[in-house]
Amino acid sequence: MIIKGKPIADKITEDLKNELKSLKKDRNPKLSIIRVGNNPDDISYEKNAIKRCENIGIECEVITLLDDISKKEYIDILDRLNNDNLVDGILCLRPLPKNINEDEIKYFISDKKDVDCFNPINMAKIIEGDRSGFSPCTPMSVIETLKYYDVDLNGADVCVVGRSNIVGKPCSMLLLNENATVTICHSKTKDLESITSKADILIVAVGKAKMIKSNFVKENSVVIDVGINFEDGILCGDVDTDDVLDKVSMITPVPFGVGSVTTSILAKQVIKAYKNNI
Repeated sequence: MIIKGKPIADKITEDLKNELKSLKKDRNPKLSIIRVGNNPDDISYEKNAIKRCENIGIECEVITLLDDISKKEYIDILDRLNNDNLVDGILCLRPLPKNINEDEIKYFISDKKDVDCFNPINMAKIIEGDRSGFSPCTPMSVIETLKYYDVDLNGADVCVVGRSNIVGKPCSMLLLNENATVTICHSKTKDLESITSKADILIVAVGKAKMIKSNFVKENSVVIDVGINFEDGILCGDVDTDDVLDKVSMITPVPFGVGSVTTSILAKQVIKAYKNNI
């Protein structure tokens, strides 16, 4: 079965609308998005995020900066937003240009407004199982997808292919927090096929178009494809969907899969920050 993200996103959206209506408030939640340059992927995500948030009742502002902005100027903007009581969430669209070191910038965003887990404090909270922090939106979308489609994580053998700080590592920690047994692999893993083909749930976020074929998956397993690639100008995932479809029980498509859920998770995090702030 191909399991799409839209029903999940729609349910989260409706739940957030109802939650916001039930809160006694004198202002709407507010998200500030910082975008450097005009990267088409950033602009696309920004538009989708604004559409989702405003549909729920979240006010959005976009701060657009030139590619040659200095580190100090970027930090000054973060500092202003950190201290603005009317701003609940801050989203730094990444990657940042090479002249701004992300490993330095990430310490300057307030962990209380860091709705996509840029600050290491929030990453540490994931590792500790502290749910008061903010998880990255894409890994949380993976968890929400599995839960929505009633995939039992308790004790399940899960293999995560990918070790990035944005998806692979936090996703693995979130799965551990759901009592899954997690194996982390990556592009350098020896005999990858022998490991992935034993997993009840396979999550792929390695960034290689259609690298996962039917021999990499277990019969009747669940496959979550987080990859975003272009092959011959066509958007595709890290999994060769056509090749594995008859073997697995569930699989997310690319597009219209996990990526469809991320903006609703972002909105959910903003509402959480808002509730902590009012």
